[in-house]
Amino acid sequence: MSRILVVEDNANMRLGLRRILELEGHEVVEAADGPSGLELGRVCGADLIVLDLMLPGFGGHRILRTLREEGSAVPVLILTAQGEEMDKVQGLQLGADDYVTKPFGRHELAARVAALLRRAQRDAPPAAPAGARRPAPERFGRVELRRDARAVTCDGVPVELAPREYDLLIALIDRGGAVVTRLELLREVWGHSAAVLTRTVDYHVAELRRKLEEDPARPRHILTVRKAGYRFACE
Repeated sequence: MSRILVVEDNANMRLGLRRILELEGHEVVEAADGPSGLELGRVCGADLIVLDLMLPGFGGHRILRTLREEGSAVPVLILTAQGEEMDKVQGLQLGADDYVTKPFGRHELAARVAALLRRAQRDAPPAAPAGARRPAPERFGRVELRRDARAVTCDGVPVELAPREYDLLIALIDRGGAVVTRLELLREVWGHSAAVLTRTVDYHVAELRRKLEEDPARPRHILTVRKAGYRFACE
């Protein structure tokens, strides 16, 4: 059973979310405003957060930003209003893992939640046996990557990557310099394609360049292949 925190101020919507999630076998914790949502996000041990963006006190964007700055990697599914593309974009840039647009159906929500929980379980670093040696870090340019800890440093300074930014970096590295299309990255990193913003990959690539490249406008490692997609260069 997974514990899911629902942060939603509308009581009817909150009840509907609880019923859907409990029917799927999850334990549900609820918050109705920004301050209580942030506090529960810190302490309740949620495996996933379903987060509305318009909340009393302060909004979901602040909750998301604060949790990510504090190092939380819990998956976050944001709820957005139909047509509010910038809410989706800002949420993804702050480290949200996926979004669903209101109104949504039970099966869509359940599928998004299940996909995020599976991905979080898959991405969790395995516990190292007692006395085991840590694997050597991977290096490219000024960047050092430790997969066992999902940790990245640049010139020795830790770099805070959102969970999907890290997954995107790994997906590019693991292609060994081959070109990978945006659609392939959407499927591999986000787990689906058609319902995700077509520019999601571009936003996350831009954030990776900003954080890891010496000159983001002239990247050395995360390269655009015109009309094809992206590729990674380790030199």
